[in-house]
Amino acid sequence: MDQSQRFENLGIGLGLRTTHYAHILEQQPAVDWFEVLSENYLYTQGRPLYFLDRVAERYPLVLHGVSLSIGSTDELDFEYLTELKKLKERCKARWVSDHLCWTGVMGRNTHDLLPMPFSEEALRHTAARIRRVQDFLGAPLVLENPSSYAEFAGSTLSEADFIAALLAETDARLLLDVNNVYVTAYNHGFDAVDYLRRLPMERVVQFHVAGHTNHGTHIIDTHIGPVADPVWELLKISHELGARASVLLEWDAEIPAFEVAHAEALRAREFIDATCLVGAA
Repeated sequence: MDQSQRFENLGIGLGLRTTHYAHILEQQPAVDWFEVLSENYLYTQGRPLYFLDRVAERYPLVLHGVSLSIGSTDELDFEYLTELKKLKERCKARWVSDHLCWTGVMGRNTHDLLPMPFSEEALRHTAARIRRVQDFLGAPLVLENPSSYAEFAGSTLSEADFIAALLAETDARLLLDVNNVYVTAYNHGFDAVDYLRRLPMERVVQFHVAGHTNHGTHIIDTHIGPVADPVWELLKISHELGARASVLLEWDAEIPAFEVAHAEALRAREFIDATCLVGAA
């Protein structure tokens, strides 16, 4: 694994969505960077890769996946990892991220990000898998804290302490989704700010902000609509705690015009010190 990889602050970015392809290529908007959903461009040819190549010519890209299943007991899928590595090289992605979760068992994919048991055994198991993935990719893996709606009764560590120990053990990096922190804290009744204070902020290389849907008794991480002010506040607090990283807005359903989504992403400047963002539009 190349420990020298640089995780530069790319500024404020957006998720690359098909509905925005034409606007991006025709207008070349002054957005800093795009996050690419890896699975949308794997095992395919033709138009998806055509658009990806055109965008990659103009903007920095990072890859973000949902299929690594790093916490699973299934064997790692090296066919998937081979295709992922090819895609990373093709679009010159600055880094590759996925979620701290599992997605299925015995080869069955639930297409959901299932919660981890936070135990010493799970920590050792997941750390070993992360090291194998990093050795294969030749670079540190970036892992995201997912939103959670259920917990394992046998967990012996908090989520934040589990993440901190895992990053220390593997030298992986953190994609800190502050919307997921808010959602999970609400659903499980813990203090979101205390959670942030337990994390190694020096290992944060990227943020996610997003909208969610509050059902009163629980919150669902829907990635719909503008970012709630308490989520922006968690971004601000993370910045105050020492995290200096690229910020990415996720808006994945009921997607508005590009200008609307970009304007929402740029609200990040209201909550963090703009001088820490490079290349801001």
